[in-house]
Amino acid sequence: MKILMISDVFFPRINGVSTSIETFRTSLKARGIQSTLIAPAYPQDTTATQADIIRIPSRFIPLDPEDRMMQRKDIRAQIDTLREQRFDLVHIHTPFIAHYAGVELARALDLPCVATYHTFFEEYLFHYVPFLPRNWLRGAARRFSRQQCNELDGVIVPSRAMAQALAGYGVEKPIHILPTGIPEHQFHGGDGCHFRQRYGIPKHRRLLLFVGRVAHEKNIDFLIDMVSHLRIAEPDVLLLITGEGPALSNLHTRVQRAQLGEHVRFLGYLDRHSELHDCYRAAEVFVFASRTETQGLVLLEAMALGTPVVALAEMGTLDILESQRGCRIAPREAHGFAQVVASLLSDRELLNRLGSEARQHAQQWRTEEMSGRLAQLYDDWVSTYRTQATQLRAA
Repeated sequence: MKILMISDVFFPRINGVSTSIETFRTSLKARGIQSTLIAPAYPQDTTATQADIIRIPSRFIPLDPEDRMMQRKDIRAQIDTLREQRFDLVHIHTPFIAHYAGVELARALDLPCVATYHTFFEEYLFHYVPFLPRNWLRGAARRFSRQQCNELDGVIVPSRAMAQALAGYGVEKPIHILPTGIPEHQFHGGDGCHFRQRYGIPKHRRLLLFVGRVAHEKNIDFLIDMVSHLRIAEPDVLLLITGEGPALSNLHTRVQRAQLGEHVRFLGYLDRHSELHDCYRAAEVFVFASRTETQGLVLLEAMALGTPVVALAEMGTLDILESQRGCRIAPREAHGFAQVVASLLSDRELLNRLGSEARQHAQQWRTEEMSGRLAQLYDDWVSTYRTQATQLRAA
């Protein structure tokens, strides 16, 4: 089987969508399912050209400088070449240019078209378009999502909460819950002692970790407020914030005003295949406060390496946290969150037990299981589409 994927984002742009696409493509390939990805070309991208990735010329987006907008005409120019490759299905990963171009490609190539709904836009857009009323943006996001999903043959979501949200919008097409899995290599490696030595972090410092895009919707300011409370019980606490993004400058200012420079450190991007593993291993607790996650993949990455999690149980993170195996659900206010973290840091035996539980719990999300389920969905969609096409021709 051959799948044509299309996305408005991919590496070197680092986020959950890029990670999900790479994870599934690699695992599907091991199953004999080939995929070609259409994605933007990025300026100063030094990665090697790949035969199974078609980079499309793109331009700057004023309100979102990290991302790029592909040119539709350059995607259309690929149709004749794509037709020769005889794909079986089009899989869309983002709802912007990629969605409309993906639908157009599917119709031109006479293929079924599905999409993964990775992002909870209802609680996302107002951070980037603050000059429009929040209620208007929320309503627009719901209508936008409903219209797009209903013109597809099927929709994939990474969590129950996202499936419920789309159903509430009025999406009538089949919705399938399929989280992104954790590759085998994520369960191994990492040297916490080496990481502390490299960054000059003494052994006595109690390390908390946040990994992700440093964006407003990630609610990182909440974690900074939490540390302000936690340092009273744990004077040696240090929160590491990895990643970059549009909220970075504001968060630096917040740390300075709260006089938390000794308790919060920004590390920027870490290589996700090496140094990030060391960072997870060094941390005693992974903390997360986003309320907009459709899955919360970084929680599973931390747990796979034995790092216990304390997080808000909101949207997609609930599927991971509800058993409270290897994790603890924290209150929605900073002081209560800090109390939960403090209770773990003060009990080494409990912390070690949660670390072991975390590794076991993460096993349920192995990539092999998730890619097998996706392969079956592909088979079902292609079979249904071909049967319907045959029936229409016979009629």
